[in-house]
Amino acid sequence: MNAEEILALQHRRFATKRYDKTKKIVKKDWQVILEAARLTPSSLGLEPWKILLLENETHKKALFPMAWGAQASLEGASHFVIILAKKNVTYDSDYVKHISETVKGHPYDKNSKYAQKLKDYLENDADLNTPRALFDWASKQTYLLLENMMMTAAALDIDSCPIEGFNYAQVEKYLATQGLIDLDEYGVSVMASFGYRDQEITPKKRRPLSEIYQVIK
Repeated sequence: MNAEEILALQHRRFATKRYDKTKKIVKKDWQVILEAARLTPSSLGLEPWKILLLENETHKKALFPMAWGAQASLEGASHFVIILAKKNVTYDSDYVKHISETVKGHPYDKNSKYAQKLKDYLENDADLNTPRALFDWASKQTYLLLENMMMTAAALDIDSCPIEGFNYAQVEKYLATQGLIDLDEYGVSVMASFGYRDQEITPKKRRPLSEIYQVIK
């Protein structure tokens, strides 16, 4: 992919507000988007996320009034996801032990040099010393995953929309009462939809590079 194609892809990616209900993403393409999500980089390689693909129409209808920014997507998008952020990712958590041993293949000891370095980063460098701070840090990581999914979709000529327009407390309560989320383990970070737009892409309006870029010599 050359420079022109890369920039064309950036312009192709568009926050779609209206989808063609008749068009569905084929399984092969959706699996590519999911694999791109799986390969997303994360701070310390801890992957503090989970993706819920919402296909159930009853759940979609229930979420409709509490997710004003998702209504067009709930009604028209081919695929609608809720991205969760992992809670309480501390250096000595079972989750970190799982990532170390099961995913990376390294034995875990909370007193090891690795674990103590992780502890120092989380508690001192990043000052993540409350459940809220830890959740917000994990939530930041989910946006890397979201961007990877959206740009992969654009490369496949699939449209998408990132969604923050919803009542977080109401959505979490609904998902918890339906047994779809354990609020001790995860919280809702962001939503997103994927499909094929039923509208034209409008030219992007952004600040000039001179406002966002500074060289320090």
